[in-house]
Amino acid sequence: MAKLPILLYPSPVIRKKSLLVTSINGELQRFIDDMVETMYAAPGMGLAAPQVGALKRVIVLDPSDDRTSHGSIVLINPVLVAGEGQIVDEEGCLCIPDLNEPVARFKHVAVKAYDRNEKEIILEGAGLLARILQHEIDHLDGILFIDRLSTAKRLLLKRRLKKTNRID
Repeated sequence: MAKLPILLYPSPVIRKKSLLVTSINGELQRFIDDMVETMYAAPGMGLAAPQVGALKRVIVLDPSDDRTSHGSIVLINPVLVAGEGQIVDEEGCLCIPDLNEPVARFKHVAVKAYDRNEKEIILEGAGLLARILQHEIDHLDGILFIDRLSTAKRLLLKRRLKKTNRID
């Protein structure tokens, strides 16, 4: 396994839409293992393939307290199929370090995906798990959590990032 470099905002790759995975082979399995290692080393609770430069519809996550690779969840070609309720809570991103903002998300979600053994699954989640699922699936479509903020808030954040030389 290898730790992968995490791309930082405003890298253009993290703004692109990922492609469906059509084959779950040994190469993809190794990539998934590398993603899991990278997520834990970051440390993060979730990681999407575009964040490490791969435009594949793959996410890994672990909302557990013990944070071991045995608790990691792998989803291939995930699709949000249901969402209900709303909750606003702080959210951050490995691509935009040291920035946390309140973001509105569904309180409960259902996601259809394939696991790494090519089995179709439905994963239902509430609270933190629901938030992580929505955040990581957004990454697969080139959407960052800052895109979910008001226009005024986004402009203020962009000015702040420019002042700290994090964007042009």
